Amino acid sequence: MWRNFRLRFHYPRLLFSQSSAGGAGGTSTADSEIPTLYSFLQPSIFALRKKPNPSPPSQPTPREALAPVDAISLESALDSSLLSNDTEEAWRSFKALTSLSHFPSPRISASLISHLSSLGNRLSLKRAFATSIFLLEKNPGSLSFESLEILFSSLDSAESTAPALSLVKSMLKNRFFAPFSIWGRCLLRLTKRNGGFEAFLSVFEDNCRVALEERIDFMKPDLVSCNLVLDGCCRELGSVACAERVLEMMSAIGLAPDSESFGSLAFLYASKGLDGRIQEVEKLMYALGFEDRRGFFRNLVSGYVKFGHLKSVSSVILRVLNEQRCKDLTFIGEATFAEITKGFLDNGGIKDLASLIIQTQELESSMECPVVAENSVGFGIVNACVGLGFLDKAHSIVDEMNAQGAVVGLGVYSSMLKAYCKGQRTAEAAQLVTEISSSGLQLDTGSYDSLIDASMSVQDFQSAFSLFRDMREARLPELKTSYITIMTGLMENNRPELMAFFLDSVVDDPRVQIATHDWNSIIHAFCKVGRLEDARRTYRRMVFLRFEPNFQTYLSLINGYVSAEKYFSVLLLWTEVRRKGISFDHDLVDAFLYALVKGGFFDAAMQVIEKAQELKIFVDKWRHKQAFMETHKKLKVQKLRKRNVRKMEALIAFKNWAGLNT
Repeated sequence: MWRNFRLRFHYPRLLFSQSSAGGAGGTSTADSEIPTLYSFLQPSIFALRKKPNPSPPSQPTPREALAPVDAISLESALDSSLLSNDTEEAWRSFKALTSLSHFPSPRISASLISHLSSLGNRLSLKRAFATSIFLLEKNPGSLSFESLEILFSSLDSAESTAPALSLVKSMLKNRFFAPFSIWGRCLLRLTKRNGGFEAFLSVFEDNCRVALEERIDFMKPDLVSCNLVLDGCCRELGSVACAERVLEMMSAIGLAPDSESFGSLAFLYASKGLDGRIQEVEKLMYALGFEDRRGFFRNLVSGYVKFGHLKSVSSVILRVLNEQRCKDLTFIGEATFAEITKGFLDNGGIKDLASLIIQTQELESSMECPVVAENSVGFGIVNACVGLGFLDKAHSIVDEMNAQGAVVGLGVYSSMLKAYCKGQRTAEAAQLVTEISSSGLQLDTGSYDSLIDASMSVQDFQSAFSLFRDMREARLPELKTSYITIMTGLMENNRPELMAFFLDSVVDDPRVQIATHDWNSIIHAFCKVGRLEDARRTYRRMVFLRFEPNFQTYLSLINGYVSAEKYFSVLLLWTEVRRKGISFDHDLVDAFLYALVKGGFFDAAMQVIEKAQELKIFVDKWRHKQAFMETHKKLKVQKLRKRNVRKMEALIAFKNWAGLNT
């Protein structure tokens, strides 16, 4: 076949058999299309009627001739109706005009077909089709390419395969030579969707014969269209004869095959087990200078999978890896890996898949350029298992690899880990990470971050801790992202005790870079849930480890103590803060003063006021006056004078400051 590839054919003058033209002597193929076609037309245009009983011949009744003025009037009415979008009146005018053998001008005919085609309802589409067929038979010169293109597009949208095929046949039969572009791609898509590709192939070949016979270039399909037709022959029909016939037609119209063409042939020949033909295609590709054969190999693998020749699949993959010493097999794509994996699994090929991964790992490790784990064949296969819902099969592949004494590559594990994360099976993911680490492999920081994030999202805190511990033991340099993820998740879930435990476990790790705000988060979380003793212990631990408390530290403690009405604890804290001589801001001064007033510690309250005056910090007297009135409204100075003169003096000083003595 390939020796005669450039051979041109001599086509007989009879371009169409009656079957292809749908003539009276048509074959059963043409007859079988009629009910489908008429089901489209019924009931409003043409009805499929039974042939009436023959009656004696009678003399034909001559048609009444239409006066020129009437024809002009009807055509004008048709034009006006179209301009005003009066579809029913336009249709009546058209029928009246044509019933007496008069046809609208090309402009009006095109306008009518375009209008009817664009309305989006089935009745109007039937009328557009009927109008086109009628004019093709009676007056082809009144049709335009543009209106027919609109009609084909509408037939495509309406999934009307049979009328579209019939329209092309009528065009060819009546020698209405239209560009392939107005109907070819549209009809190809339509027939592929609706199982009519074989009928399309017939009109495609007829069109090409006419284009050659009449020497009309615009009727010839382009290379992209020919490749789509060839692909249909290879994948839809699985016909070697049809595919090679299309190739010969391409040669006849002056088109040379490209990599897409050879890819389709590779699929076809592999699916038929025609290894000799495959070798011929490869030789031709070399001869024509095709260096990029990735599409060829991808289709070859798919074809062998369809044929069920799994040894050939393995051979092609290993061969490609050998030939592409510095490249991976990512060009095969997820879809092809899914085909490969399903093909093996459907035939109980877990051992074969494991063996294939082992062999590819050896080749990948010996390459001049290292293959990234997620670009490895092992990853592609296991990822396909996961994508197909066969995570248990992926485990079986790993087990088989271990049984064969092979080292399981990181690429094999990566997809399983992602699947665990996606399925929120984080405990199993953490266990698998431990296995990976014990085998001497190391995940990257991004993988750990993703796993820890997934664990925290489902509140699997123990798995998150375990993963972070493995991350530290792996001596990865960057831990900050996962650390923040864990701390934030624990805070959002009100687990300050775990925050304190986790922080204490990593406090000496310089990669984490713990700061005062980390301790503040824990103290705030403890205070929020009323665990004040734990908050105080955390504060003491913070100070012991030489982390300097700041405004937020003290504010959290004060607010916690006030909520629990533990004002004496605020007094102790004030004494400590005052002794340290730290800086103050407005919020801290206000919080201390409010708590000390509520607790009745006016001596300390006056110390706070003096500190505020010293630092020129504004204090809202009204707020603290209200606090006093709410708590100490019945407190008498005389009673204090008898018990504690100093307290009495402090109370008087505060009342004078707050304006309570006026």
